[in-house]
Amino acid sequence: MKPNTNGRLLLVEISDMSVSYGTEEVLHNVNLRIYGDDFLGVVGPNGGGKTTLIKAVLGAVPYSGHIEYHPEIKGRHGSIGYLPQINSFARNFPITILDVVLSGLQGRKGFSGEYKPEDREKASELLSEMGISGIRKKAICEVSGGQMQRALLCRALIPEPRLLILDEPANFVDNDFERELYEILRGVNEKIAIIMVSHDLGTISSVVKNIVCVNKKVHRHNSNEITYEQLANYNCPIQILHHDEIPHTVLGRH
Repeated sequence: MKPNTNGRLLLVEISDMSVSYGTEEVLHNVNLRIYGDDFLGVVGPNGGGKTTLIKAVLGAVPYSGHIEYHPEIKGRHGSIGYLPQINSFARNFPITILDVVLSGLQGRKGFSGEYKPEDREKASELLSEMGISGIRKKAICEVSGGQMQRALLCRALIPEPRLLILDEPANFVDNDFERELYEILRGVNEKIAIIMVSHDLGTISSVVKNIVCVNKKVHRHNSNEITYEQLANYNCPIQILHHDEIPHTVLGRH
């Protein structure tokens, strides 16, 4: 792996990677590079392999082929932050919002098993930056979807990762928070790389720098704009919302 390519820091290099669940191949012969300044929007149809791709990067699923990491990632605990889909997080677990954020530092506790004062201070700072410091002591079952998503983002950021991965972060939140979230992520991307999975190319195309289409195979487009014809060529029947003078939606056959 070449740590620097064309003057850019190469964080992750995926080569000839395939993933199967039993006899079903979900991803086939994937080749993808992730750079230190990337903000990638991962799109594709349901069941196309978007979540499997990020799970492979996280080391959460077995695969054939190769995934190589820059030493900044491979040799550092918490160097990849992960924001899961909110519906995959157990909201009935009896912990507070502050506990959720601190849980991003599991493995960094001292010998006493307690978080350090500076850890709690960092968690409080992140909650304040997200505008939810007032709910730090509330149980997670008492907060809204948008508030919970902010807390989970704080949890992903507290270990100061080099790469942040988000799986459908705008699900189960209102439009106002979605806009706020994307503004927050633009600021985060000034310091770290981001991979964001989404079903809505039309919305995220104004936020991300490049598009990655996933439908068993993976195609990276070095632009945040992609046409319906290009998606059709890759057998990627997702929805596109065009923001012209008269907004309209283009749908593939489904």
